Amino acid sequence: MRRWHVSLLSFCFFLFLFFFLFLLTLNDETSPTSTLSVDIINRTCKTCSDKYAVFNYSFCLGSLQEIPVSHMTNLQGLAIVAMELALQNATTTLSIIKELLNKETLGPFSLACLRDCSLLYSDGVVTLVDTIGAFLTGQYGNAGAWVSAVMEGTAMCEEGFRDMQEVSPLTEQNYSLFQLCDVALCIMNLLSSDVYPLKS
Repeated sequence: MRRWHVSLLSFCFFLFLFFFLFLLTLNDETSPTSTLSVDIINRTCKTCSDKYAVFNYSFCLGSLQEIPVSHMTNLQGLAIVAMELALQNATTTLSIIKELLNKETLGPFSLACLRDCSLLYSDGVVTLVDTIGAFLTGQYGNAGAWVSAVMEGTAMCEEGFRDMQEVSPLTEQNYSLFQLCDVALCIMNLLSSDVYPLKS
């Protein structure tokens, strides 16, 4: 029942965010002070990479460039795209975990780790939904704290396998979700800054 609720919640947010980004793009196209630029993705990813040593510039660039609306939005829109991608990643990973839990070839330690990861990702989906809601109402502090909690969840999932000396089947998913959240977190920090030129 929880998984069904999480999936429905995620689907509703995907629809909401699609229309929100569409309206945001229309508003920016008619604004005389628009910061729209096909270069906004590169500039944002480069700025984040310069500010934070663990930030993956190539991942940021590749992930955001795949979404067409990213090329026509502003900094707030990019943050929403990153969070939507993170939400999609987390929801998809939950499905992957469910399939893995049904595999008879996995040992008890791996299954225990997967169950822990399932709980972490279920909480992560709900947290990301709350994060997006906070961000849309300008609560960047809360949004940043919550997206950081999701990042910690991916690390805990991966460390669980390592502590049990098991090979993690979720390394790619954990890394992707961590990086997507990192993109969103960096943009939130930029929006809180008074000096970044692309924030408005």
